Amino acid sequence: MQQYLDLVDDTLSTGTYKPNRTGVDTIATFSGQYTVDLAEGFPLLTTKRMDGYRWNSLIHEVLWYLSGEEHVRNLREETKIWDAWADEEGLLDTAYGRFWRRFPVPDEADGLPGETWPDDAHRWVTVEEGPDGTERRTFDQIEYVLDTLRENPHSRRMVVNAWHPANATVSTLPPCHYTFVVNVQNGKLNLHLTQRSGDIALGVPFNIAAYALLANALAQRTGFEVGEFGHTVVDAHVYCGRGDRGEWYAENLPRVQERLANVEDDADYLRVKEWVADAAPAEADGEGGYDHVPGLLEQLSREPRDRPRIEIADVPLDELTYDDVEVVDYDSAEGLSFAVAE
Repeated sequence: MQQYLDLVDDTLSTGTYKPNRTGVDTIATFSGQYTVDLAEGFPLLTTKRMDGYRWNSLIHEVLWYLSGEEHVRNLREETKIWDAWADEEGLLDTAYGRFWRRFPVPDEADGLPGETWPDDAHRWVTVEEGPDGTERRTFDQIEYVLDTLRENPHSRRMVVNAWHPANATVSTLPPCHYTFVVNVQNGKLNLHLTQRSGDIALGVPFNIAAYALLANALAQRTGFEVGEFGHTVVDAHVYCGRGDRGEWYAENLPRVQERLANVEDDADYLRVKEWVADAAPAEADGEGGYDHVPGLLEQLSREPRDRPRIEIADVPLDELTYDDVEVVDYDSAEGLSFAVAE
């Protein structure tokens, strides 16, 4: 997908050196944006392998979001992707699906003067029993979107939010891809994702595929053709290593960018990769793979292949299983390895 490669190139070519909470430094830019026409195929990257265990992990993660669960017990059986941020019991202090399907609604007595909230009988509100036996009210944002698509598809209010400001201030890892908007234009369902932070090498390819899958599933269940996927990444970043390796980019990023400015064909990216390998200090023992720059330069040298198709069984959204989703005619280049900065 060329839009992804353009995001990679723009970040490396115009970004600035930026340390962060993980201890792995980054090259970052502000507000990366692009759109993808989903009618032209499913945007699973072809410039690196994303099938096999990667696809398995992606599908189970999306199903976990849709389940509304706040723990990783079931997800852990298929992928360890969230284990680093869960507590000993497998609970997450921020879980996308919990807010998608069970966003907390204050009781009437807890609301501020002038606020309006739905009552207990509202169709998208559920009264649950909390762990201490007290009742709490939650709002199902996904069901709200599905019903609105069927009843008022021209609405501009189909917003799903995984960001709770008070929770985010104390969360182990507040949502990165925190809100999406569904919008119908000319009979086609479009979806726009905004994320506050995007790991371009590892996270963004999963985000693209996950929300493209969601757009296809929503369109299929509400009778619309699938339209475009729009994506805004506020802090779009490439991890560039720990310690001496990361700090090397603080001084030498202009030299990297000078070479990128002179790229004329795909093979030139490999020459930049070779220069980085020769000029930068080696990554320390146990820290290999935290510098994502060489792998992304390798990826930039590859030509995108034809996109695959996505096939989703015609079952209710809440009944989707792993076997109900299939990617067809997927042809990709070989895989690339990147370490996760936690």
